[in-house]
Amino acid sequence: MGVERTIVIAGAGIGGLTAALTLAGKGFRVALLEKAERLKEVGAGLQISPNASHILAKLGLRSALDAVALAPEALSMLSARTGDTLARLKFVAEAQPRDDYPYWVMHRADLQAALAAQVRAHPAIELQLGRRFDEVSSCDDGVIVVDRSGFDRRQHTALALIGADGIWSAVRQQLFPQAQPRFSGLIAWRSTIDAVRLPAELISADVRVWLGENAHIVAYPISGGRRVNIVAIVAGSWNRPGWSAPGDPSEIMAQFAEPLWSASARQLIGSADGWRRWALFTMADGGVWSQGSVGLLGDAAHGMLPFAAQGAGMAIEDAAVLASCFDGVADAQAAVQALQRYAELRRPRVRRVQLTARHNGQIYHLRGPLALARDTIMRLLGQRLMARQRWIYDWRSED
Repeated sequence: MGVERTIVIAGAGIGGLTAALTLAGKGFRVALLEKAERLKEVGAGLQISPNASHILAKLGLRSALDAVALAPEALSMLSARTGDTLARLKFVAEAQPRDDYPYWVMHRADLQAALAAQVRAHPAIELQLGRRFDEVSSCDDGVIVVDRSGFDRRQHTALALIGADGIWSAVRQQLFPQAQPRFSGLIAWRSTIDAVRLPAELISADVRVWLGENAHIVAYPISGGRRVNIVAIVAGSWNRPGWSAPGDPSEIMAQFAEPLWSASARQLIGSADGWRRWALFTMADGGVWSQGSVGLLGDAAHGMLPFAAQGAGMAIEDAAVLASCFDGVADAQAAVQALQRYAELRRPRVRRVQLTARHNGQIYHLRGPLALARDTIMRLLGQRLMARQRWIYDWRSED
């Protein structure tokens, strides 16, 4: 690809794939670099609220995702100790206040497959697997991006480079070497369970959250209800970088012992097919965004705790706003200004979401009298609790 109206994106995760489609929709040619030899999304379940699902729908993915996603009716908050429901918060009342865009739960691989299929079919996007971002330098036309595969190195000249390469971003490391991810002190354990292996009382169409002392569990159906996605968050010191390390089932069971955890919660944990774990790292509040003709997107810019279920959603929002800022850009100076505008628009909202996620985690993990007070307030407020996140769900892109 030549330099004329070309943008290079490093990273073909959910954010990078979405950005490729939104930028191609503005008339840009996109070189999408991915270090993996094949696209294989780590993780299992994913929640996509209307602030992000409306963008995917506008990209023409509504039918494909409706076929593989589920739209839960409510978020159920449960007591870890008793298993009782503290509050059942309906999504339809708050997550869809203005239109009919869904609150989806799905397997990450299903979303990535739908995005990748559309990327591969787009004539203006060149997906290059097995190509690792190596370095970037400035030039009169924008940037020179070098990628490699083994000993083979190639150059791209483009208006801009977008780093969508995750929390351990190589692009960010070159731009902002001082901006390093910070360990949160929390570890996420994830697994999936074949639904037929669970008793009827442990199967629900809701997103369910069990609240305990220094730990909580999130569970919801995926894969058309055939499987249940489960994520258990615990405090700990294990902090190996990366997204997926084997987890010992006996270790996770010990974290959810009686009497602090009900028999139903323990049965759910014990039914898992095997565990993977990852240490939760975050970026500074507000994120880091751009320098010259290079910008960052998604976790590379603003890795956050998952307790607002907005990690993927914020990356999808980033992609929409980035494309809107690049609308009409035709030269290197305009690209720099577009990236500056993108940062100005995204920083305040992302910071607020980061703070909300961290605050939610603190509330989830209260103990003693504070936990009792939380449970009482949840029972009293009920549906009004969901209204506190309406500002997240109600956001819509300009395009």
